[in-house]
This record gives sequence, C-alpha cells and structure tokens, in this order.
Amino acid sequence: MKIAVLGAGAWGAALAISFAARHEVALWARKPEDRARLERERRSRYLPEVVFPEAIGVVPELATALRDADLVLVATATRGLRETLQGIASIDPEPRLAWACKGFEQDSRMLPHEVVADALPGATRVGVLSGPSFALEVALGKPTALVFASGDAEFAADTAAALNSERLRIYSSADVIGVELGGSVKNVIAIAAGIADGLALGRNARAALVTRGLAEVVRLGVALGGAPQTFMGLTGVGDLVLTCTGDLSRNREVGVRLAHGRPLESILRELGHVAEGVPSAPSVLALARENGIEMPITEAVCAVLFEGRSPSEAVRQLLSRDPKPE
Repeated sequence: MKIAVLGAGAWGAALAISFAARHEVALWARKPEDRARLERERRSRYLPEVVFPEAIGVVPELATALRDADLVLVATATRGLRETLQGIASIDPEPRLAWACKGFEQDSRMLPHEVVADALPGATRVGVLSGPSFALEVALGKPTALVFASGDAEFAADTAAALNSERLRIYSSADVIGVELGGSVKNVIAIAAGIADGLALGRNARAALVTRGLAEVVRLGVALGGAPQTFMGLTGVGDLVLTCTGDLSRNREVGVRLAHGRPLESILRELGHVAEGVPSAPSVLALARENGIEMPITEAVCAVLFEGRSPSEAVRQLLSRDPKPE
C-alpha cells in the first residue's frame, strides 16, 4: 500500500518510520524549511533521535505525495488540519483519508472529524487513528496499540488490518466521536496531573486525579455521542493513563512547569512541540457548560492557564469541594 503522510512533526515522522517497514511511504511537510531539512538530514527536527529509513520518500510537493496514494494520513497538529485538508481538496476531493491529530479546532470548537466533513464533504472513506502512544517509542519500534475508527465499518476494518504490524497493533472501531473525545480531553487532564506532580502531591493524589479525570472524560464524551465502552479502552483510559504519568508527555510537562512557577508563554516556547491540551481546554470547558456537565478539573486547569489562578490555589479549591457519592 502507498501511504502519503502529511506532516513531519514528531508524530508524523514516527508513523512514517513505522509504516515504512511494510508499505511505500511518501512524507510531506507543510513548511518548506522543514522539507529542505528532511531531504538534507533524513530526520525530523521534532524527532532528531531517529534517522529515516531509505524506504521513506521525502517529497517537495503535496500533489506528488498524493499521487496514487492508497491512504492519505494527515499527521499535523489540529491547528494545521483545515489548511492541509484544503490543499488535499484542490487535488483530490475524495481521498481515502485518515488523521492522527487530537484536540479541537480553536475558533470553531470542531473535533477533527467535523473539520474533515466541512473541508472534504465528498470524502466518505475517512477515519481517525488514535491511542496511547509517544512518538519516540513508536519510531524506535517499541510495542504500541492504537485504534482506527471510522463510520464506515468496512473501511475501519480494512485500514486497521493494513496498518497493523508486529510492533504497531491497530484495532478498529466505529466510534469516531468517542475516540476523538478521549484523545482530546485527556490532554487537559494531563496538565492537571503535571501540576499535581510538580507540586509533589504524591502518587495517591495522582491516582485520584486520573480517576476523577476519567469521570470527566466519560461524562462529556457520552453527552456528545460517544459510546461508554470506548472510554474504557485504548483511546480512553489507556491514553489518559499514559499522558498523565509518562515523562514524555508534553501536556503533563506543561503542568509540571506551571507548578514550578514558569509562565505559560515561556513553557510553550521552550517545549518546541505543540501541547494540544492548552488550546483544547477552553473548548472542553465551553462544551461542558453548554451541555450542563460538571468538569471541575477542567475548570481548574483553565483557571490556571488563562485566568491567573496559581496552581496551589487551584488544587486547594478542588480539595475543598463538598464530598459527593462517587
């Protein structure tokens, strides 16, 4: 199968490296300077530890990447999804399409599948690839399990089977909304987990926060149409646990540095990678309020990120809430 991977950040590069073991892969980066570096150094600046195998073809033009592609995989950050889709639409309005971004489009509060439907209304064989995964570990060939979800059950099953390999296990699902919401809201909870770790509150506090964070994910996810069982799987509890506890988690690292007194602007600049939980947090909170859903952890994260509340004060307010039945 020929796969066009659009986006050469850490995740796009990792997926390209993994898929190149069994498929023909064309890799395209949105920024010309990134494409030039890829061709020159054969590695992504976001994943400098791993050199690209020869099987990956770095292509300068989007049309070249899309030519004869059996699957187009968009692996940009969510903020770059619409622009990339518009480029695809001008060349092929009905591609077999997958996307691997998590979060919400900032202005519209759309999930990625809604952006896809808006930008590529003629595309019907489409789906999301998500799950608990750090890009570096995937690129190094460490065992990972993901989910490919599509409203077209046959497309979901066929694509999952085609992408599945010994080290990258792919399950199929029909619950696009649940898979996307699990992958989006967990990033917000991971910022809270990082704050707890940065304040040295201990493992008990982290366990409580992850568990109550999962409750928030499930409440919002089910209200918006996700299936409850999805949130007990890889793209729910699996992704949440990894992102809240792993040292490679960018969102957790944002929380840790906030707890250490670093300003948000400096943190994001120093990270050099997108931490999707930051732009996603206001969308998650707005959706919760619109649907009458209580999400105190998300509310506390937004207060720290955007309202000037100190991390210690946010924790104090969470702990002082009235006790309720679990």
